[in-house]
Amino acid sequence: MADWTNRRNGTGRTEEMLDTENQSRVEGLAGKISRLKGLALDIESETKDQNRYMDDHMSGEFDSSQGLLTGSMNRINHMVTAGKGNRKLMCYIILGLVVLFFLSYYLISKVTGG
Repeated sequence: MADWTNRRNGTGRTEEMLDTENQSRVEGLAGKISRLKGLALDIESETKDQNRYMDDHMSGEFDSSQGLLTGSMNRINHMVTAGKGNRKLMCYIILGLVVLFFLSYYLISKVTGG
């Protein structure tokens, strides 16, 4: 261990200076710990608020979108399982979408010059 004694002032004065320095560092460290604790508590309360918001608002949104998707799937299943008329209509819709896709691809390629 290093010898901290000062030959002129004696051991008592050096120990007193070291003790004073240690006390000031301890106080500084205590202040930093207090600030960190405050930040941790602020983060905790903010996350609790955000979780509460997500539980309250987002669950309702997900429920409504699930209801919409379920209804759409039920209508599609009903249309597919129905008679020949609906199958014919579905073939026309698919054919129309394919033609629309190729037409838009052709027009976009003409406009961009590629």
